Amino acid sequence: MTAPVDASAFPPARWFDFQVNGFGGVDFQAPSLSLAEAEHAVTVLRRHGVAGILLTLITDDIDAHCRRLEQFEKLRAASPRFARMIAGYHIEGPWLSPEPGYRGAHPPGPMHAPSIAEFDRMQAAAAGRIRLITLAPEWPGSPECIAAMTRAGVHISLGHTNASEAQIDDAIRAGARFVTHLGNGTPLEMHRHDNVVQRLLARDELIACLIPDGVHLPDFVLKNFYRAKPKGRVLFTTDAMSGAGAGPGRYKIGRLEIDVGADGIARNPGGKGFAGSTLTPDDGVRRCAAALGISPAESAELWSTAAASAFGITLSPAT
Repeated sequence: MTAPVDASAFPPARWFDFQVNGFGGVDFQAPSLSLAEAEHAVTVLRRHGVAGILLTLITDDIDAHCRRLEQFEKLRAASPRFARMIAGYHIEGPWLSPEPGYRGAHPPGPMHAPSIAEFDRMQAAAAGRIRLITLAPEWPGSPECIAAMTRAGVHISLGHTNASEAQIDDAIRAGARFVTHLGNGTPLEMHRHDNVVQRLLARDELIACLIPDGVHLPDFVLKNFYRAKPKGRVLFTTDAMSGAGAGPGRYKIGRLEIDVGADGIARNPGGKGFAGSTLTPDDGVRRCAAALGISPAESAELWSTAAASAFGITLSPAT
């Protein structure tokens, strides 16, 4: 058991982030997260003013997801600090597009069509705490699965997808409400007009979730996307991986080795392609205010109450 942490050393906890793959050198995709690692990740999150997250699992076999979720629940029982920080879980894969470019850094091998039986297994392992699922709605049976998961109180986000307009229509009718990191998880080269970024950006029904690190979306693209959506239809996330809050070095996201350079960018080995980000929520608040020309108070709201309430979450005071 780690020693108690003096909360007075940290800034007030305000921020909520719904896509966090790891933090402070700790990879949430590891086969078995230890209590010491969980407590360390919470400590570093608190240093950055974070009050709560959706711990995010990327593509893997369903059995592996269930084992991790069961371990997280054991850690929640052992650590009140970890339990307060982890407001729920975000499952990003394996129900994504395996097409090159659209799958991003996710491994294609485990990817397949969504399954209610698999969802039920994961939700049981998570003690009912799965709050968000990202999927590609072009898989057969997606509308039925989206509808069932929505009825179960889970929010559905479209991402790592090359869905057609008709498939997006079906997903929205079934209950999909969000777009995961719009503008990313797509090939470098696409049709200049008829592409999934434009298809999703045009759908006012969907809340666009954006990564404002200046890397995943250059600031001018961030501004264009923000302006294109109706008020209240944009949220921000870090998509943080284990290198966030930890400095340059080599880190892991599950099976992947990731290099974080002196520039703070998380790249696949060899420098090709992004793999999560090292953005922290407190820096995200500052970056959004500067890039979008909004007030610090408005940016803070988007990174705190607005983000948490979109998923039906009320943040508890963090200690």
